[in-house]
Amino acid sequence: MLEGWEWLIIGVVAIVIILWGPAKIPEFAKALGRAKGEFSKAQKEFTNAATQDPYMPVQSVNVASPSILQSKDEVLLETARRLGIPTQGKTREQISDEISLKVKLLSAD
Repeated sequence: MLEGWEWLIIGVVAIVIILWGPAKIPEFAKALGRAKGEFSKAQKEFTNAATQDPYMPVQSVNVASPSILQSKDEVLLETARRLGIPTQGKTREQISDEISLKVKLLSAD
């Protein structure tokens, strides 16, 4: 026998069919699937960022090449290089702090 929640779901589906018609249901399901996919992607990126160690030293990369920057580390290193900040042996956090300080000093001028 059907219980309360099952009747509720059946009622919602019936109302959706009446309001939007059966032609809109696949579009609605597709939009829900995309939203779920985007949510899962954002959740995975957040988990990866949360588990990454911010004190790990940044790998040196060749930023002189005209290729598109592909990682946050490369963007950080490129920014530091353009500001004249040495990065050898420093952590992401140290480089970020130095960039922040340099930008504050430059904007004060």
